[in-house]
Amino acid sequence: MSAFNVNAARAQRLEALGLTWDFEVDGETFSLPTEIPRRSAHALAELKDNDLDGLLALLMGEESYQRLCAHEVSVQDIAAILEAYGQDTGLGVGEG
Repeated sequence: MSAFNVNAARAQRLEALGLTWDFEVDGETFSLPTEIPRRSAHALAELKDNDLDGLLALLMGEESYQRLCAHEVSVQDIAAILEAYGQDTGLGVGEG
């Protein structure tokens, strides 16, 4: 029996999903990573369950997050983005 090849599995996931998951707000495109590095996962775990701003800033990076903040997005918009993101990537983020 051969060993599980992590690199091959990662390559398959990234081929299927791409490097980023993109969403659009007011004609501007933003991206979230399709894979979360372990270091980021530890930082995510430190966030409170309802810290949507901290979650997005961490996932998007500060510059992209600030661009998003320039738009009028509601809590419901963010919840819809995170729900679609989780469905498409299999990553459950922003869940209490």
